[in-house]
Amino acid sequence: SDFDRSYQTYESMVEDALSCTRCDLCETRKNVVVCDGTPDARVMVVGEAPGATEDEMGKPFVGRSGQLLIRLFGEIGISREDIYIANVIKCRPPENRDPTKDEINRCGAFLEAQISFVQPKVIVPVGNFATRYVLQTKEGITKLRGKTFARANSVVIPTVHPAYVLRNGKRAEEDMRKDLLLVNQILEG
Repeated sequence: SDFDRSYQTYESMVEDALSCTRCDLCETRKNVVVCDGTPDARVMVVGEAPGATEDEMGKPFVGRSGQLLIRLFGEIGISREDIYIANVIKCRPPENRDPTKDEINRCGAFLEAQISFVQPKVIVPVGNFATRYVLQTKEGITKLRGKTFARANSVVIPTVHPAYVLRNGKRAEEDMRKDLLLVNQILEG
């Protein structure tokens, strides 16, 4: 299908995403949220879809979840400059509902292109949705978090979603910190 198109350059992928009308989310979005960070980052964080703040600002993880994520990475010595952030879905689903299968199918090529252009050493999908997409699995995050998986030339280390950490406090934060320490080990390996 035309949704699988591949890109010669990173810039052409971004341009295509910014003008995308592949699914109905283009009618309700304010902004396409392509990514944040440079394509030479060593760590790629993959989220689910933009929320209201992200849709406003056109950047992923700019709300409380994003701040928590960047703070925890920073605490273990991985700086913002080393992180490229993208979502499986580039436009906000209305009322933050779950993305549909169709939306995922139509939007997936962008993330696939991002992974191949960035070639991250480590991919960190956060939460169930992103983890299932990145690993093409039906397993849940509680089973998968803190383990390492291979995907092409990257190591995948799933962790809990920062929104979950915000809701569940210290223990959840410890879980996430443990997972991110593993990211650091791989980078320093």
